[in-house]
Amino acid sequence: MHWPEDWRPTLVTAISTEEEFDWSGPFDPRQRSVEAAKHLERGQRVFDDSGVRPTYIVDHPIATDPISIASLGAIHASGRCEIGAHLHPWVNPPFEDPPGVRHSFPGNLPGELEHHKLRQLAHAIQASFGVRPCSYQAGRYGFGPNTARLLEEEGFSVDLSASPAFDYSGEGGPDYSDFSPEPFWFGRERKLLALPVTGGYLGFLSRSGPNLHRLSQSPPLRSLRVPGVLARTRALERVRLSPEGFDLATLERLTESLLDRGARVFVLGLHSPSFLPGCTPYVRNERELDEFLDRLARYYRFFHSSVGGRSMTAAEVHRSLAPTKLS
Repeated sequence: MHWPEDWRPTLVTAISTEEEFDWSGPFDPRQRSVEAAKHLERGQRVFDDSGVRPTYIVDHPIATDPISIASLGAIHASGRCEIGAHLHPWVNPPFEDPPGVRHSFPGNLPGELEHHKLRQLAHAIQASFGVRPCSYQAGRYGFGPNTARLLEEEGFSVDLSASPAFDYSGEGGPDYSDFSPEPFWFGRERKLLALPVTGGYLGFLSRSGPNLHRLSQSPPLRSLRVPGVLARTRALERVRLSPEGFDLATLERLTESLLDRGARVFVLGLHSPSFLPGCTPYVRNERELDEFLDRLARYYRFFHSSVGGRSMTAAEVHRSLAPTKLS
């Protein structure tokens, strides 16, 4: 990526806007409840107060249920957000998926089936919200060998599927252990912009992060609680830029570390069910919800004030970095 000289550190907020379901599986097509969508305004108030227009990446239950259409539709109609697409194959027609956890990653589906699902999702979003999505995130970060071609064919311009430092290969998904958090152009004409959800390794052993973290996850070392020891001693921590499961100090340290290495775009990720206590492991009660929202607001203050950064939507970043504008 060739950055314009006046490019400031930029933050994209990407919200996986989805049904409530059991993240540990099985991935049940009957789990389509969107009660948490009634509470999107809880988070949106933080975004509004912080000068943030988030990108809500929307899956099929959200795009087709009257509850979520009304809640998110009101936010979108007021110009306070952008809407993208989020493919959860187990709740997205057509329902021809091969059985098993492996196919909860949409990139593992046969190409034709992945295409049909993506097309139906885009049509549903356009019918409900009046906008054709241009940003995409694969459910469970499951980008596959056909995904780039399908995104191009369906007119998408931004992909938020990569999750640097995290490995889903144990369930048949992608391994992003060695993946860079830096944006890049890809696709046949290199007009698709990849904006990985920001993640990485912290600590004095971070240069050996992927290999050391992989080793620490082996059964003998896990039984000795080596991953916990590495994190507590700050020798090696694997971190995602998210208020879910990470405290403010850790998010600030990750940001500063990546800035020192030249990072210029950051993607903060979270899930819409976290706005309703009891729907995710990260927000189990009202106290934790208050702490979650406060952590989010304080991180925005840090990024905008201490870092001197700004917030943009995923599509705005793409427009600002379009290849024709780059040297």
